Amino acid sequence: MKKYFSKENICWIIFAAVIFTLITFLMNVGVIGSYYQITLYNICINVILAVSLNLIIGVCGQFSLGHAGFMCIGAYSAAIVVRSMSNLLGFALGVGIGIVISTIAALIVSIPTLRLRGDYLAIATLGFSEIIRIIVLNLKITNGAAGLSGIAKLTTWPLLFVLMVASIVIVTNFSRSRQGRACISIREDEIASEAMGINTTRYKTTAFVIGAALASVAGALYACNFYVIKPDLFTFNKSIDILVMVVFGGMGSMTGSVIAAAFIGVLNMLLQNFSSIRMVIYGVVLVAIMIFRPGGLLGTKEFTFSALLHRKRKEKGRK
Repeated sequence: MKKYFSKENICWIIFAAVIFTLITFLMNVGVIGSYYQITLYNICINVILAVSLNLIIGVCGQFSLGHAGFMCIGAYSAAIVVRSMSNLLGFALGVGIGIVISTIAALIVSIPTLRLRGDYLAIATLGFSEIIRIIVLNLKITNGAAGLSGIAKLTTWPLLFVLMVASIVIVTNFSRSRQGRACISIREDEIASEAMGINTTRYKTTAFVIGAALASVAGALYACNFYVIKPDLFTFNKSIDILVMVVFGGMGSMTGSVIAAAFIGVLNMLLQNFSSIRMVIYGVVLVAIMIFRPGGLLGTKEFTFSALLHRKRKEKGRK
């Protein structure tokens, strides 16, 4: 029990509670209006997408471009169920169905494709994402190219915050576990890992499945927040957007993914009135980061309260 109630974990619980309370207060008093709430919700959904893809790319070292496909599965699963059951039970059922379908799809894709490496794996996962979109585009239950509308808005701030924190906790704990250390070993040198007896396919598949399931949850939250979903929302560009957040924050750093999702969300909001040059400015900022910080904002570093407490102890010892 001590490891669950360590000083660092208690600090994180207090930090999360303070952030949640502060933002809730700002919403209630009208400082964060409906326009800014849309940006906030987008940031939280993007955090889930970024940390889940970072598990695959940053921790395990597998270059995947199929995240939009898993997000699409989650979005449509939740939307179809919620249109019939417009309550939290329907949402939970939709999320569960999306996770099950995404897990099965991830297993079908990962077992043969994760034997590939680098660009070949990226092309294979991109092809899978496009297959999912084309299937959705041609199914009657998904209403084809017209998409689904009239989806109940069930994504609330408390629900979104809890699922975002849960996603970060799941990915962080996995990356620090024995399985996570095996994935890091695979990222650093897959041949050496195999020589040491690590079942590389098994661990890569595990990371891929967890990332896919979390992307599905993000898709469900998206569908139940914006009322309407269409297949065009889950194209190759969406996978690239998620990849940009991972690279921007630092591959292997969950803290970096959170910061990158927040920064890019705020940047997109500020550039709404400059639509003609928005993508140019967006690109210039990303190029500048890649020139001056090629490893991303944080590289593989993480912010931890234990390091902060250790630094304070050192400072006291010097005095």
